[in-house]
Amino acid sequence: MNLKQASLPQTSLRIAAAQAQPVCGDVAANIARTAELTILAATRGAKVVVFPEKFLSGYEPDLIASDPAKYAFDANDARLEPIRQVCRQHEIAVIVGAATRGAGGLHISSLVFSRSGEQLEPYHKQYLYSSETKFYQPGTQGRMLEIDGWRLALGVCYDSGFPEHARLAAVNGAHAYLVSALFSVKTGYHQSRIWIPARAFDNTLYALLSNHVGTTGGWDTCGASAIWSPYGDVVAQASRDREEVITALLDPAVLAGVREHETMLADFNARGVEATDYAIQRLD
Repeated sequence: MNLKQASLPQTSLRIAAAQAQPVCGDVAANIARTAELTILAATRGAKVVVFPEKFLSGYEPDLIASDPAKYAFDANDARLEPIRQVCRQHEIAVIVGAATRGAGGLHISSLVFSRSGEQLEPYHKQYLYSSETKFYQPGTQGRMLEIDGWRLALGVCYDSGFPEHARLAAVNGAHAYLVSALFSVKTGYHQSRIWIPARAFDNTLYALLSNHVGTTGGWDTCGASAIWSPYGDVVAQASRDREEVITALLDPAVLAGVREHETMLADFNARGVEATDYAIQRLD
């Protein structure tokens, strides 16, 4: 099959990126902060909010590996009920970074909660940074979420450095690319300002980055969570060092206009490149 021509959305959608510093190993505190910042995003009109990579435990690979039952999550973890409850009460979907555990080992994942509070299948990071391969297994499948006619593809940090990752999402009909991450002060800011707007423009889709602030897992992080237009322009951007929630309105007219004038995605499809199966779930 060729490019999956999902119809363009017909209504706008407000999305949010939350950035904060997790408390190392304090899962309960980080879940509570996730709930608090989700409520803030909802009061600003957002229907989806994205949190940083492994936010629920802190990045902390050694700590997580020392006690996966305490610091990683399974499919129906009772500790996550405050997030489910906030989603139900405020009709907002949440994507939050966490380590997950299963029969195949540990993954770096994005946990996904629908607007009704249902916990959906997580997305597992597919491109692991070299230091992560000691602890984690790579994911094997992309994941896309549908809400109000918008298709939102998920990525985690290093995924965004590989053009193929976002391109596969676009070929499968994505309108936006949502990245949970840890980008550092030394090189991460530079990387994030090249990789993610390039993914947006190359595939004519909106792109979002949710990054940490402060220190986690021994990394000094650079904040600057942001949302980019399908032209690769910054629509909203957070500070480098403060906890913040930023939002942006995804506009179907902007998306359609960019795709009409910048035809890279359609021209790529004209080459007859095969799309692969992509897991798609509804956030309603």
